[in-house]
Order: sequence, then C-alpha cells, then structure tokens
Amino acid sequence: MPDEQNLTVFVIDDDDDIRSSLSRALGIRGYLVETFSSARQFLDEYDKNKLGCVILDYGMPDMNGLELQQHMKQQAIDLPIIFITGHGGIPESVRAIKEGAVDFLEKPFRQKTLVNCIETAFGTLLEVQQLQQSYRQLQNNFDRLTNREKEVAQFIVLNPSSTSSKDIGRHLEISPRTVDHHRARVLEKMGMTSVTELVDQCVKAGLFL
Repeated sequence: MPDEQNLTVFVIDDDDDIRSSLSRALGIRGYLVETFSSARQFLDEYDKNKLGCVILDYGMPDMNGLELQQHMKQQAIDLPIIFITGHGGIPESVRAIKEGAVDFLEKPFRQKTLVNCIETAFGTLLEVQQLQQSYRQLQNNFDRLTNREKEVAQFIVLNPSSTSSKDIGRHLEISPRTVDHHRARVLEKMGMTSVTELVDQCVKAGLFL
C-alpha cells in the first residue's frame, strides 16, 4: 500500500501561469507534482500506476472539469479531485461534491487552504487503499476454504439470525458436530475470532452479496 511520500499531485489547468505557480509552490512543500494543460492531455498521459489527487480547473475549454470527472469514473481512475475555478457557481460546486470531489475552491484561494484539501484527499485515498487491501485479503482467505467450508460460511453470512449448529446442519444436511468443526476451520482460515466478526467483514466487503 502506498504512503504519502509516494503520492502525486496532478495539476490540470489550461492557464500556464497557474500551472507553473502551483507546481512551484507545492514542490517547495515537498509534494510530487505533475502538470497537464488540458483534460485530454491528462487522459492520454496519466499513468494508472501512480496514485495521488487531482487539482482540476473547472472552466477549461474543450472538456471542462465536470466532464473530466465523468471520464475518470468511466476509465476507473480513482483519484480524489479538488476543483479550482475563477467563475464557478453554487450549482456547479454542489454537483462536483455530489460526484465525489474533495472540495471546490474559488480563485484566488489561500495556499494553506489548498494544502489542507490535498492532505484530506491523500488521507481519503489511503483509507480506500487500505480497505481494498483488506477486502482482497478477505477474498484470498475465502478462496482457501474447502467447498463445504464455503457453504458453511455463506450460510452464516446470509442468515445471521440462524447461525446455530442445528440450523446450519439442517440446511446442509450434516450433523451439528460436523458444523462445529467446519465453522471453527472457517474462522481460523478467515482470520476471524467470532461469527459476528465474520458476518460484519463479509458484508462490508460484499462477499456473497
């Protein structure tokens, strides 16, 4: 999982002076910065192996910020976006935030305000990465289960109010003692300490749903 030192700030603005000033100011603060003069250039040149956040001018020609935001979603570019604009209104900012933007800043803005937004974006990104890593590990653990253990686990998760050995055994046509054995193995292989934890983690990860 990446840490903040490996994250990049992607600045997308058609104004040469703004790109240059933001790149210089953020670079002095220790951020890795890449700049793009248009939304199209970003889509063409962005390396999906690089993570970070996007500082995006709302009012660019050809493809504006909101349109790029939609293209990024369609192409699974999951980077937090900070919109900046010199002439944005409330409807635009509301729509951008609803679509997942971190913030919508009107020019001129204080450098400290932008830095706070970047740190918020990085924090959000790292949390998402950590969750995704946890879910991948959960799936890997599930794949290690035997077919019968998977059946037991699935029944428990989909029927959280009927997790007694008798209920599970009746459904799977096996003895309660056999259920106890499989349930213990499921918890061990999945790295869980209780049935409640198993249900909670699988539901959050969308396993079986």
